[in-house]
Amino acid sequence: MKVGILTLGCKVNTYESEFVISKLMDAGYEIANFNDVCDIYIINTCSVTNTSDVKSRKMIRQAIKKNPNACVVAMGCFVEANHDFRMDGLDIVIGNKDKSKIVELLDQYFTKKEEIRRLYEEEYTAFEDMDIQEFKGRTRAFVKIQDGCENFCNYCIIPYVRGKCRSKEKEKVLQEIRNLVSNGYQEIVLTGIHTGNYGVDLDTNFATLLEEICKIKGLKRLRISSIEITELTDEVLRVIEKYPCIVNHLHIPLQAGSDEVLKRMGRKYDLSYFIEKIEQIRKIRPEISITTDVIVGHPGESEEMFEETLSTCQKIGFSKIHVFPYSLRKGTKSAEMEQIDGKVKKLRAQKLLSLSRKLEECYFQKFLGKKLDVLIETTEDGESFGHTENYLPVKIPEKLQHNTFYPVQIEKIEYPYLWGKTTKKILNR
Repeated sequence: MKVGILTLGCKVNTYESEFVISKLMDAGYEIANFNDVCDIYIINTCSVTNTSDVKSRKMIRQAIKKNPNACVVAMGCFVEANHDFRMDGLDIVIGNKDKSKIVELLDQYFTKKEEIRRLYEEEYTAFEDMDIQEFKGRTRAFVKIQDGCENFCNYCIIPYVRGKCRSKEKEKVLQEIRNLVSNGYQEIVLTGIHTGNYGVDLDTNFATLLEEICKIKGLKRLRISSIEITELTDEVLRVIEKYPCIVNHLHIPLQAGSDEVLKRMGRKYDLSYFIEKIEQIRKIRPEISITTDVIVGHPGESEEMFEETLSTCQKIGFSKIHVFPYSLRKGTKSAEMEQIDGKVKKLRAQKLLSLSRKLEECYFQKFLGKKLDVLIETTEDGESFGHTENYLPVKIPEKLQHNTFYPVQIEKIEYPYLWGKTTKKILNR
């Protein structure tokens, strides 16, 4: 039977979908394009914003319409946040637990032809072990080391749909990475819902895990998908300083550049702490790319506070800002506050995106004329594309070997890319 699978949302969802695909292939299912007419459709949903909810519903409805006789499966955060969600033609509903049991659940459905609903109180679930040895068509492999979040920021639904922090056992993480490295993956990305909180339930910590990973023979690039500023401890920074396999890029959510807004959001730091930590990072990695997330239009954000956020982002000099207009999530503290008009949020988002582009181009300028190592990800129409370790997107007007490092001389900027030429010598790394 043909299965079309669609993944919405974060890198954790991407990892979990890859595991589901591997389980289905092992069981003899054929993986097809989600837009094809399939026997089974699986939508791995997201609920981080209202837009995510709308898209999750839309994709479920689209799958049902595509083939009314297909088995349609919805899994993940959207259904976890909406336990009572139902739709005619939706056959299997799985929250954020039991994704690994997809084959057994499909067998059960095709035997009984009865609706299946597997939803739990996420607070009480254990870490669901998954192990992936191959990411088809990708040069970088994600490794999920942790699930859950206990920050309970006032605007965020995720702790309610992902549950308490729980971690994958250290040796299982290390073995999964060893397997991926031996299978030819050049870059490993550590991911989780609250990645830097790894080990809080295992009597260990993120710095210890990070150092053990860096010692794995053959590992060329190690990337942290996202980490809170409060988790970049002195111990973690010592590991980052010590091991060059950790890439020159960190994604650190700021969320707001105003102390008053941070307080309203329930964030666990103030601006002086954030800025001091950024300065500490740049002392050990002067050319590091630091990207961030910022929410605009959180309840109570005045125009003056927003201008302060613009000023803060300019002062810190992020290399890219991911901008999110505040999205009301029922059941959170921010939903009970006085809301800001949607047009105001949209205008602020546009202003911040404009600043993000200026900062990004400014960061690009630092590398004009320099030679950078690029990992080739795709080649099409005589052009190759890849990223540097500090996540600069580079295009090369040459047909190059996939999943291979090349030294590239950066010659020009054509936003959103840098362009360069190789020295024709494959790097032995």
